[in-house]
Amino acid sequence: MTAMTANPARGVQMDERSKTMPFLLQVSTMTWRSLVTIFREPASVVPGLIISVFFVLVYDGSLSGAARFFLPGQSYLGFILPVSIVSSALSGASIAGQGIVRDIENGYFDKLLLTPISRSALLLGPMIAGALVLVLQTLLVMVVGLILGLRPETGVLGFFAVLGFALLLGIGFAGFVVAVALRTSSAAATGGASFLFFPLSFLTATFTPAEQLVGWIRTAATYNPITYILEAMRALFNTGWDTEIMLRGLSSCLAIAVVTFILAFWSLRVRTRQK
Repeated sequence: MTAMTANPARGVQMDERSKTMPFLLQVSTMTWRSLVTIFREPASVVPGLIISVFFVLVYDGSLSGAARFFLPGQSYLGFILPVSIVSSALSGASIAGQGIVRDIENGYFDKLLLTPISRSALLLGPMIAGALVLVLQTLLVMVVGLILGLRPETGVLGFFAVLGFALLLGIGFAGFVVAVALRTSSAAATGGASFLFFPLSFLTATFTPAEQLVGWIRTAATYNPITYILEAMRALFNTGWDTEIMLRGLSSCLAIAVVTFILAFWSLRVRTRQK
C-alpha cells in the first residue's frame, strides 16, 4: 500500500518541478535538443558553410577591383562580407523549420504540446538553434576574410559584435520559417519559405553603398531593414564604432525577430486549436 501511494506523490512532485522549471532552462534545453538533432545530420549544415565561403571568394574576386571607385580607402572585403552573412541566414532558418517538420511528422511535437513546457520556449529553442548555425557560418566566413586580408577597424570586440548581429538576424529569419512549418507541416513549403527572404538581401545596398543607388531600388533599400543591418556590420569592419549606425542595425534585427516570433506564436496557437 505504501508503494502505491508513493508513486502518485512522486508524479505530482515531478509535475510541479516541470511547471516551476526556469524559463531560460526550458529554452536552453530545447535549443540543445535542436542542435543535437541538426548535427546528427552534418549534410544539412555543410552545404551552407560551403556556400558562405563561396560567396565571399566570388564577390571579393570579381568586384574588389572596381571598389576603389566607390569605396576609396575602405576594404571591399569588409563591405561585401556582411552580404554573405545575410545570405547564409537563409540556410540556418531552413534548418530550424525542417526540424519542426520532422517532429510533427513523427508525432514528437504533439507529445511536447502535452507537457508543461512554455510554448515560447518550444518555439525559441529551434529558432535559436538555427541562429547558432548561422553564427558558426559567420565565424567561418570571417576567418576566411582574415586569411584574405580583412582587418576589422573595431578589432576583436567588433568581431564579436558581428557574431551578435548574426545571432539576432538568424533568430528573426528562423521565426518566419518556423511559422510556415507549423502552419503547413510540409518540408517542401518550409524549405521554400526561407527563400522568401532572398529578395530582401538584394533589394538593398548589396554591392554598392546606399547613396550610390538610384530610383526605385533606392526607395526599396530605404525601407528594407536589411539595409541597416548591413550598414552596422560594414561599419564594424571598415569605419569603426558609430552609435547611430549600431542602434539602427540593432533595432532592425530586433524588429524582424519580434515580428517573426509573434507570427510563429500565432501559427502555434492556430495549430493547437485545430487539434
